[in-house]
Amino acid sequence: QVQLVESGGGLVQPGGSLRLSCAASGSSFRRYGMGWYRQYPGKPRDLVAQITRDGATYYADSVKGRFIISRDNVKNTLDLQMNNLKPEDTATYYCNSISWSYSWGQGTQVSVSS
Repeated sequence: QVQLVESGGGLVQPGGSLRLSCAASGSSFRRYGMGWYRQYPGKPRDLVAQITRDGATYYADSVKGRFIISRDNVKNTLDLQMNNLKPEDTATYYCNSISWSYSWGQGTQVSVSS
């Protein structure tokens, strides 16, 4: 069964950094454009960063210049380096392909607070 497992969340002060990781099982990872999504309570998931199969990256305006998405097609991992975190970044973060090809994982909680 293809799975996504997110990790790396936690509590951080404003201005701090976190690095999220996503491990994907199966052999199709390299074929997919992948993304990091975040979800506020009671709201739908929003795409905040995406990376194509070939490594081109795109970011939502709210995170541009602060977040960096990367992938390793050998290890089947997707990372999100989050810098200069703000309270409004507090959310649950998920990874998935751009076309939602995987079942959603459990997500990882990011809390930004002083």
